[in-house]
Amino acid sequence: MDMVTEQFRQQMETAAALARVSAVRPLELAIVLPTLNERGNIAPMVDRLEAALGPSGWEAVFVDDNSQDGTAEEARRISRTDSRIRVIQRIGRRGLASAAIEGMCATAAPFVAVMDADHQHDPALLMDMLEAVKSGEYDLAYASRFAVGGNANGLSSKGREQGSRLANALARKLTGTELSDAMSGFFLLRSEQLRKQAPNLSGIGFKIMLDILSTARPQLRVKEFPLKFAERLSGESKLDHGVALDFIAGLYDRYLGRVIPTRFALFGTVGGLGVFVHMAVLSLLYLALGSSFALGQATATVVAMTFNFWLNNLLTYRDSKLTGPREMFFGWIKFCATCAVGAFANVAAAAMLQGNGFAWWIAALVGIALASVWNYALSSKFVWGRFR
Repeated sequence: MDMVTEQFRQQMETAAALARVSAVRPLELAIVLPTLNERGNIAPMVDRLEAALGPSGWEAVFVDDNSQDGTAEEARRISRTDSRIRVIQRIGRRGLASAAIEGMCATAAPFVAVMDADHQHDPALLMDMLEAVKSGEYDLAYASRFAVGGNANGLSSKGREQGSRLANALARKLTGTELSDAMSGFFLLRSEQLRKQAPNLSGIGFKIMLDILSTARPQLRVKEFPLKFAERLSGESKLDHGVALDFIAGLYDRYLGRVIPTRFALFGTVGGLGVFVHMAVLSLLYLALGSSFALGQATATVVAMTFNFWLNNLLTYRDSKLTGPREMFFGWIKFCATCAVGAFANVAAAAMLQGNGFAWWIAALVGIALASVWNYALSSKFVWGRFR
């Protein structure tokens, strides 16, 4: 009797194991989640993905920009017992767009989605988005905060919401898209489509979906889903309040990137704005308030350099932005020092050229150009720690 019972138990276990195996779906969807200091978000997100997608047929690829809070290690810890979880830890590279591209190209799944790991994007939408693209009627599905039925309640401030709306308006104007949320970071498409476009994607900035839509030929057919944009569970925002500035950076890369480096173009633009700041301060002090020219010039120089440092940190180098009073103070000191060296190079080169018979304006322009390249190279390396 005991032998019969044992045989029956073994047969039941075998049948249960076969049922589990037969229920396992092949890999169909990869969800790419760029992360930065989001350790506390990883495990809850895995649970939410399983609740939305079931026990199989998907994988989550966490692309971490070398977070200091152990985000990558937390993803590895989970992946040791859960083969659906993968992690790419990037060293010396940062940026949401490039992380998304790298993650999407790293999967064998035929469909790929990108979403935030901070729980502001609802994974319950993924199955409907997947079905829309699988049907063949649409090439890309995305979640919109501004569609009917959606909301942007999870944005940290009204300023950020207004910035998003402004960037969306600019996107529609410049690209011809009629999407309600062209700056969305939650979308899904076929992996083959992404890999085909990957060589033409910029990898600069945050708005990878807009880049995909603007470079696709022929134009992609898009399905929109309303998104209730939730509060962040934990971690820090990868977007901050400069979303409109980030859009500008993307435009620079799209239209100037093949001619001159995008960062250098942004650096030069900031420098040009700094000239206006310099002249405004000098005019106020020297002409309006009657200070000495030397004092006005010195003050205007410091103010302009401070403005340039602040705007470069916010825009040109925002993917490696300096934060905190200490970092900002010493970064400003280094930036002023590099600009002083550039100013010396400017004057020396211009004086030499003018002394050798060149027209004064040609000598001046060469000096400015030399100083710009010099300042860009030095500040990239010694202030923000990179040449890219």
